[in-house]
Amino acid sequence: MITKDTSIKDIITESLPKAISYQAYRTLVQNLVAEGKSTGDEQTEALSNYSMLNDKRMKRLDKTTKLTEEAIAKIKSYDGDVTWLVLTESWCGDAAQTMPVIHKVAELNDNITLKIVLRDENEALMNAFLTNGGKSIPKLIAIDNTSGNVLGDWGPRPTKATQLVNDYKAAHGTLTPEFKQDLQVWYNKDKGQNTVEDLLKLI
Repeated sequence: MITKDTSIKDIITESLPKAISYQAYRTLVQNLVAEGKSTGDEQTEALSNYSMLNDKRMKRLDKTTKLTEEAIAKIKSYDGDVTWLVLTESWCGDAAQTMPVIHKVAELNDNITLKIVLRDENEALMNAFLTNGGKSIPKLIAIDNTSGNVLGDWGPRPTKATQLVNDYKAAHGTLTPEFKQDLQVWYNKDKGQNTVEDLLKLI
């Protein structure tokens, strides 16, 4: 039971048993897509279509994402003991572009455990990590496994993409379908490198 007095540590403790591995998440999304569904409370044709597109995107990025030697060396030298708990949903375009990258980083070091929970099933956790008051995903929460303390968080986009979004909103008030297409082009050109740069700041 979540109350006003419940701490973030308590909320995380309640959410962790629901968490699944990256592989289990990918299987979940693939199975839902095969049924014409998406994760989340809401089921629409649009969300199903986004999930199908994102499944293909993640499949491609799982194979093609490459890290620099410098990034690999820094990740492998990390000697903390952390869980990266990520809130996401299958229909989220930003998540599809970054989840495979997060997984690539985490699998390079046994001291980083990647766990995934669905946003709509973890409302209290999501509400504890809002972005500008919104339930933006993906949201990565870095948790020290010894103390249970939150060491930091990341998301919903890499810093350069966030800047592009903020600049466009400032100029136009809202994000258009054309801008969202341009953002996907930016992700394709960046190849996950800005996400890696951001994640390195968490370790």
